[in-house]
Amino acid sequence: MFGTVSLFFSSLAVIAGAAVPSYSVVTQLPAGDGGWDLASVDPIGQRLYVAHADGVTAIDLRTGVATDRIVPGHRVHAALAIPGTHDVISTNGETNDAILFDGRTGQVRATIPTGKNPDAAAYDPTTRTVWIFNPGSGDATVVDPKSAKAVATVPIGGSLELGAADGHGRLFVNVEDKNEVVVLDTRRRKVVRHIALAGCDGPTGIAYDPATKEIVSACANGVAIVSSPNGGRVASLAIGKGADGAAFDVERHLALIPSGRDGLLTIIRLSPAPAVVGHVATVVSARTIAIDPSTGRVYLPSATLAAPVGNARPKAIPGSFRVLVVAPAPQKSRRSAS
Repeated sequence: MFGTVSLFFSSLAVIAGAAVPSYSVVTQLPAGDGGWDLASVDPIGQRLYVAHADGVTAIDLRTGVATDRIVPGHRVHAALAIPGTHDVISTNGETNDAILFDGRTGQVRATIPTGKNPDAAAYDPTTRTVWIFNPGSGDATVVDPKSAKAVATVPIGGSLELGAADGHGRLFVNVEDKNEVVVLDTRRRKVVRHIALAGCDGPTGIAYDPATKEIVSACANGVAIVSSPNGGRVASLAIGKGADGAAFDVERHLALIPSGRDGLLTIIRLSPAPAVVGHVATVVSARTIAIDPSTGRVYLPSATLAAPVGNARPKAIPGSFRVLVVAPAPQKSRRSAS
């Protein structure tokens, strides 16, 4: 069912007296075929949204029923569920715009112009705005979801990837071609710091730990760089290759990074010191991730890939697209483990 990659579970570890839950692939959610990119979860509506090349797929997490292309699109990169609402915003890389729609019905509220080649999007809870990162023009389009309008364009520079907010007016964004993190002030709408990621090639996925106040950048060359918002490098950790996403579980204090080339989900704890504390085998191609903060479950879009022909990228086998669901084991009270 999962191809030639066998499943194994992360072993129980104890870091500073706190047990790390074991994770496993518990099910898979089939949906329509097509190239995919980023995904997100609406924890209130219990719906998963996956960006496909030609639209957005919505999956009801209670029933597993998929609604393919709930809205159409043109090289869609992000499908971001906006917290506290039923709205979703998707980015169209070919048409340089974003679609704001009702995630339950697909009814479009607005089509919003962006910069060139809009890719990832991040929500900033401090200003209640969505920041759309445009690698083609090296800037961010700031959208007010309430008015359904773009309210600013913020110049940044570089090929912008994913972002993560700290909840206090700072937004951290990976810049893929410069191997750095840019720190944005979301109130003043400006860049306030550049953080170099030495040893990182192609940072994409990003996660932020509000407890340690540290940033985790997932790099395509098989490392994750942990850095401080003040600009200091904290650690470099080995992960799988081909990462294109990251998520942070606030309740369990864990960062999770999928690696599409190796079919590996790496689990990282940052306190008392950054360390890899577990792995879960997934499948080759599972490179992006969405997390449900209410359950800790993570969702990995994927497909079975055919053998590559020459130097061409391997293609997905028709009918094989599905979302892997990786869940933490229920926490049990323990005195200690070794």
